[in-house]
Amino acid sequence: MQKILIANRGEIALRVMKSAKEMGIQTVAIYSEADRESPHVLYADEAVCVGPPPSNQSYLLGDKIIEICNELKVDGVHPGYGFLSENADFARKLRDAKIQLIGPSPEAMDIMGDKISSKNAVKKYGTPLVPGTEEAISDIPAAKRLALEIGYPIIIKASAGGGGKGMRIVQNEAEFEEQMDRAMSEARNSFGNDACFIEKYVTNPRHIEVQVLGDHHGNYVYVFERECSIQRRHQKVVEEAPSCILTPEIREKIGEAAINAAKSCNYTNAGTVEFIVDDKLNFYFLEMNTRLQVEHPVSEMISGLDLVKEQIKIARGEKLGFKQEDLKINGHALELRVYAEDPQNNFLPDIGKLEVYQKPEGLGIRVDDGFREGMDIPIYYDPMIAKLVAHGTDRADAINKMKRAIHDYKIRGVKTTLDFGLFVLNHPSFISGSFDTGFVDKFYKPEYLNYPVNEEQKEVLEKFFATFQQASPVELSRTPNKIASNWKKNRTIR
Repeated sequence: MQKILIANRGEIALRVMKSAKEMGIQTVAIYSEADRESPHVLYADEAVCVGPPPSNQSYLLGDKIIEICNELKVDGVHPGYGFLSENADFARKLRDAKIQLIGPSPEAMDIMGDKISSKNAVKKYGTPLVPGTEEAISDIPAAKRLALEIGYPIIIKASAGGGGKGMRIVQNEAEFEEQMDRAMSEARNSFGNDACFIEKYVTNPRHIEVQVLGDHHGNYVYVFERECSIQRRHQKVVEEAPSCILTPEIREKIGEAAINAAKSCNYTNAGTVEFIVDDKLNFYFLEMNTRLQVEHPVSEMISGLDLVKEQIKIARGEKLGFKQEDLKINGHALELRVYAEDPQNNFLPDIGKLEVYQKPEGLGIRVDDGFREGMDIPIYYDPMIAKLVAHGTDRADAINKMKRAIHDYKIRGVKTTLDFGLFVLNHPSFISGSFDTGFVDKFYKPEYLNYPVNEEQKEVLEKFFATFQQASPVELSRTPNKIASNWKKNRTIR
């Protein structure tokens, strides 16, 4: 594999290119007109514009991407995540064109891309499943009777769903039909498929996922687990590895269950098996994501693996170069997704120009991003600016490093989730590890992020602290012990 095309944009495209370059592989970027000056475009060996800003006119044009691959003699395609990464039809077209997808087979995507077929597959391997329907609901009265047998609350899910769409929690029988209608309508509008199923709703659940790797020679490993329970609108915001609640025994069991899920569909390459975990540490299969995950850096930090390089090696037909017993957990890692969103306004996207953009540095700090100072955040795509990652000797050390990195991350021009991340890290429930997927609903209110300083005051403070840090001991000794101030006491100022 001498040349690969990255069928994506932004931080993930840039991240894949860096690993490919270290392997001596040439890279091809594709970009929309909105991303013409994006760092991933400038970093690639070659770059081709695929269309106007809307993704359905650019990044989702599978046939055009394959034409570019043929024209530039591309050997493989890395899809990143989102866009075409779990599109089985695109994977088939690549295979027909003799271009290697750096990912699983389209057959595996078909099985795991549907929640019902994926459950039927893993059930054969004894993977624990939450009680519920085994096929799409067609008979509403029969579904209501089953819901009573399962016991409320139950959850309705779109079979082809993701990202929290087509999902409804039903607390009692009286609201069942209304919530079912809403779930089916949303599923139909979002995925073109209104098939839904129901299952028991696990109260106080934790969302824990397992990173797996499988080669074409029947070898599998799990690269430990990630805790992904801090979510807003069913989408992750803070992730960490390993989970602070799993014992070594449960870690081994959930890892083996993840490998069995991969085996159930003859999965190859990198994938993630997601589980829901109750307050008694019982775990149940949720779904399998047939691609690299946004939060993969925390697994890399604690394992020492470069998962993108492993993906490329597997796609080239190589055997895994290690066994399960070779993998060890090294320290603890956290990831904060830095979104251009306003946490004080229901996390709505906040589009604008990055007037100031200065990344944190230091031992154990990693920033995966795709922006530079002065760039605009496009309105057409996911509003994630960067993934801020901290690795420490243990969880407390990782938390402290992340808090310092958040303070050092300077972004002006758009609202971001940095302050929200600091709120999470400082919350007693997060520090103690006693939280679940309801963390935001239970503990967070927008007014908690109100600070008694404006942008102008922040600039004055930052200049003062910069001068203070550069001052000599003699100069500091001349500083008065008491300074008149109007600042309120016991306030966190950043």
